[in-house]
Amino acid sequence: MSDPRPEKPIEPTPLDHTPTAPSTAATLAAEGFGTFLLVLGVIGTALFAANFGASSNGTSLGVGFLGVSLAVGLTVVAGAYAFGPISGGHFNPAVTLGLAAAGRFPWRDTLSYIVVQVIGGLVATTVIVLIGLSKPDWLSAAQDGGFASNGWGELSPGGFGILGAIVVETLFTALFVIVILGVTHRTRGNAAFAGLVIGLTLTLIHLATIPVDNTSVNPARSIATAIYGGGEALAQLWVFIVFPILGAIIAGFAYRALFDGTKKS
Repeated sequence: MSDPRPEKPIEPTPLDHTPTAPSTAATLAAEGFGTFLLVLGVIGTALFAANFGASSNGTSLGVGFLGVSLAVGLTVVAGAYAFGPISGGHFNPAVTLGLAAAGRFPWRDTLSYIVVQVIGGLVATTVIVLIGLSKPDWLSAAQDGGFASNGWGELSPGGFGILGAIVVETLFTALFVIVILGVTHRTRGNAAFAGLVIGLTLTLIHLATIPVDNTSVNPARSIATAIYGGGEALAQLWVFIVFPILGAIIAGFAYRALFDGTKKS
């Protein structure tokens, strides 16, 4: 027997789906701005503040891995609540494709989202370069250090190899997408706290994996830094495009098959 009560309109939640009210231009602008904010906050923290130096008594003034991890979470929280109601707040090509695989986002809109996400990330790292140019030799030093690019071997903060990078990017992107799909579920999720949970999850992922490969789980972030990171960063970039996307798509299809079922009456 059907429920005679009229259905309530579904409110858009961060990283859930594309709202129908805003125009296409507004949704794409929101995705671009959100990705810009994310990359600017994270890479700016990594390049300007992570290894700032030491005080006169030898105490480190940099924020280190912990500070970079918190910067990721804080920018995601800010972006999710600011832009999520407009675009869904993906800010990540892997998330967009994972949501599409889970049936939460139309496949036909994935390309336009990915394009503006990549552009937003590139604009962010370009702004960072412009800021850095105000200090002599800053850019060359940042590029010598890889420009916070993702990588393995010499580009890995902990010296881990390609296998470690592949496992990290596939597994942790999959886990990230599963958390997103769970917390933004239309009937079982919690829209009020979705942005906070997603931001904290990404903080945890970075705390665990920055030493392995500088943590991507976001191809737009990896592209944005590799462009300025030099030849080796560009040569290794494919891992941080292919495997986050692979993990996200696997997670999307798996979530849909395992958790989206409903009990038959």
